[in-house]
Amino acid sequence: MFIKKSIFGLIVFLSITMAAKSQVKTAFQVSFKEPQAHYAEVEMNMTGLAAKNYVDVKMPVWTPGSYLVREFAKSVEGFGASVGGKTVKTEKVNKNTWRVYNAKANGVKINYRVYAFEISVRTAFIDASHAFLSSASIFMYPAGMIKTPSTVKIIPFNGWDKVSTGLEPVAGQKFTYSAPDFDILFDSPIEVGNQDVFEFNAAGVKHEVAMYGGGNYDKERLKVDMAKIVEQETAVFGENPNKHYTFIVHNYAQGGGGLEHLNSTVLGASRNGYGSERGYSGFLGLVAHEYFHLWNVKRLRPIALGPFDYDNENYTTNLWIAEGFTSYYPNKVMLRAGLINQEGFINANLGGIGTVMNIPGSKVNSAAESSFDAWINPAYRPSENGNNTFISYYSKGQVIGNLMDLEIINATKGAKSLDDVMKAMYLQCKVLKRGYTDAEFKAMVEKVSGISFTDFWNKYVTGTVDVEFAKYFAYAGIDVVNENEGKSVPYLGANAGRSSMGSGKIIVGSVARGSGAWNGGLNVNDEVVTVDGAPAEMSLERMSQITSKKVGDVVKISIVRDGLKKDLDITLTANPAVRLKATVKEDATPLQLAVRKKWMGVN
Repeated sequence: MFIKKSIFGLIVFLSITMAAKSQVKTAFQVSFKEPQAHYAEVEMNMTGLAAKNYVDVKMPVWTPGSYLVREFAKSVEGFGASVGGKTVKTEKVNKNTWRVYNAKANGVKINYRVYAFEISVRTAFIDASHAFLSSASIFMYPAGMIKTPSTVKIIPFNGWDKVSTGLEPVAGQKFTYSAPDFDILFDSPIEVGNQDVFEFNAAGVKHEVAMYGGGNYDKERLKVDMAKIVEQETAVFGENPNKHYTFIVHNYAQGGGGLEHLNSTVLGASRNGYGSERGYSGFLGLVAHEYFHLWNVKRLRPIALGPFDYDNENYTTNLWIAEGFTSYYPNKVMLRAGLINQEGFINANLGGIGTVMNIPGSKVNSAAESSFDAWINPAYRPSENGNNTFISYYSKGQVIGNLMDLEIINATKGAKSLDDVMKAMYLQCKVLKRGYTDAEFKAMVEKVSGISFTDFWNKYVTGTVDVEFAKYFAYAGIDVVNENEGKSVPYLGANAGRSSMGSGKIIVGSVARGSGAWNGGLNVNDEVVTVDGAPAEMSLERMSQITSKKVGDVVKISIVRDGLKKDLDITLTANPAVRLKATVKEDATPLQLAVRKKWMGVN
């Protein structure tokens, strides 16, 4: 009887506790008193709190999709709180957590300011012309209550009249939006200002495009071509999971990059780049990349990427799929949409292979290792030795996606492709309501292809062997050769440039692993004075003192290191760079033609 009563009491206690947590709601209000100084004013009202002496609120240290701890708390100032209009005690208990002593009150108001002055698709930026709110860097959340709902009311600065976001609007309340939990809020950027907004419909979904910064874009042309991309990518997965989608585009003198979100994306672009075919195609490629993330990474995701830990790094070995395959697919999608031709498609894939093979780090860093080490990779944490130790999971994953696609198509005689794997894994994640493991993804590849991929995994996923480009392209009746094979071009292996201090000095910026410069002791930050007695130039590799020599010859380089002059004898090695060229065979076999057609998705 005692046990039954105890269990009943525990159930009641847990029910009350869970009910209390479920009643917690947070209402934010964001205003801009000093946008010219790059500040947002944030008011955070929490209600339905449990009867405790304090509540902790936290600022995320990173934003999903960008794998770097950015310490957003560093931009917070003026933190304070009140209950019933009376100021209450607060204290900071660790780098991203503030404690509010609310004396068991069920509601508390918190105020703080956020400084936002970093232009990127991942970070908030505010000035007199607009405000871009990257939500993870603006909004705090109550500790342990990430699944509680919130609303956000935006009060635009004087003269601003538009808000663009993927958040759901609250009926009857202007510029007010709701999120069922903080994962959704942090995955929903907000653009505030006077952005140029236009819309199009594709795959049964309303799409809004919010353009900030002006530019020479043609809205009508973009509506048509962006819709083509949406339709082709939706066709890969069989369904579009959104009711509406928002593109936030920041046009600067020189812009680039993108960041995916659940039903929106933020893109960086060059405002005058739309006028050239190269610039326009590049923008569409970025659209295709970020929109493909709507499935791959946001829903079809590695198991480690959600639910998120916003306090720490979230590790996975599968970013070569999440980002790499998303780098592979834009060229396929744009080919199928008629936005590039077959030659452009083939050359883009060969270029990706060449990029990987020409980076020394590809021989020491596997795709899985690169994924796991995303948090310390040189793309986010620049390192002069990065190319010697690291290969981008974007680049390597793009190549793996290409090879895997061709292997699957060849094994199934043109019946199946990587599309079938991606669709099946998307549906699996949807049914299981969780992400996939590496083993599950490999198992699906083998199920679809009907062959073992263990050797493939050992070579390209966990291994570092060079790409067997000729083998895989031959499946599609395409001969690929390395035009540099057999050539013996002398190679120093060092890049240099003029000093940023304005002195005009030639300073070594990087040294390639295994090159003559590497073996001969030339160091990053050395000042190169002369090469075989001639004054140094920035393009050391193209100096006549090097190009007129042969592999094995010695070059005498005079440098200054730490104020001391030093002479180095460097033996030139052969340039290891590959340059790939493709020839589409006119006498391809029926199987090769079937593979080519399935691979490209066009006749």
